[in-house]
Amino acid sequence: MTAPTASSSLSAPRPAGPWRRAGRRLARDRAAMVALAVLLAVTAACLLAPVYARDVAHTDPFTSNVAGSVTIDGRSVDIMQPNDNPLHLGLSPIGPTWHASADLLGADSQGRDLAARLLYGGRTSLLISFCAAALCIVLAAIVGIVAGYAGGIVDAVLSRIMDIMWAVPVYLFAISLSIVTVSQGLKLGPVAIASDNLLIPICIIALVYVPYAARPVRGRVMSLRRAEFVTAARALGVPGYRIVLRDILPNVTGTLVVLAPLMMALAMMAESALSFLSIGVQAPGASWGTIIEDGEGLIYTRPMVAIAPGLAIVIVVLALNVLGDGMRDALDVRDSGRERA
Repeated sequence: MTAPTASSSLSAPRPAGPWRRAGRRLARDRAAMVALAVLLAVTAACLLAPVYARDVAHTDPFTSNVAGSVTIDGRSVDIMQPNDNPLHLGLSPIGPTWHASADLLGADSQGRDLAARLLYGGRTSLLISFCAAALCIVLAAIVGIVAGYAGGIVDAVLSRIMDIMWAVPVYLFAISLSIVTVSQGLKLGPVAIASDNLLIPICIIALVYVPYAARPVRGRVMSLRRAEFVTAARALGVPGYRIVLRDILPNVTGTLVVLAPLMMALAMMAESALSFLSIGVQAPGASWGTIIEDGEGLIYTRPMVAIAPGLAIVIVVLALNVLGDGMRDALDVRDSGRERA
């Protein structure tokens, strides 16, 4: 047998890191990949909302158009039409025409193109849920790492605060905060945030879900604090902040990544609930929750106004949960040292 040369040892492939192995496992999960494709498609469609409204539907989804009309198959049709009752009393917006240039999904009570508003509302809902989830993850990471690593009185105080927040029903907590901020805005020292600013629902939703994300982070940090490599670093006199940044945080990142899709799904449902109650996104802005509120009075005559945004929420939340399950399986610590068959 010949001894391996230096060139052959240098050309040997390097073993894949844990993130690359997790990416490979996730790529082999068909359900997770379908969910990711759905999320990307929905996001892309919502980002193209201005293009659809301007170049396809030729409408302004934020301007009332009750006296307007659309052209379908060469004939002009009023947007507001008599109700389908024996006396034809009252007016209802036009239903789905299935023509992209003429109120594809119909119109709302103000004569506004529902499809265009659905895309614009999706931009708002996705933005709020993404930012709220990101802020929640950051706050939960700080609270969980500090409580889990410091222990003692610090852990006791932070844990009791989280327990108090946990004891209050999440929607009741969010509604209470929203009512105050919607009526008065939010003042943080010299910084004043108007009541119609999207930062208000983002901050409220992120705050109410911090206990849900902080607990698993704290538990993970407490187990890592007793690990041999952390004990060895302490024995060598390594400062605590360096241990947290170089040893604790990298090992908690997987937990945070797995929590992100779940937090985004929860944030989207919370935003929709608050906006439906008129204490989330404020007019003239639109989100999927506000569109459902607009369709509440049309549920018997034009149910599509409420069904379309509700279906969009279901699709996105389901996709986020499926993707979260796939990420959890891919980053499972039990499989971190081996490839799946």
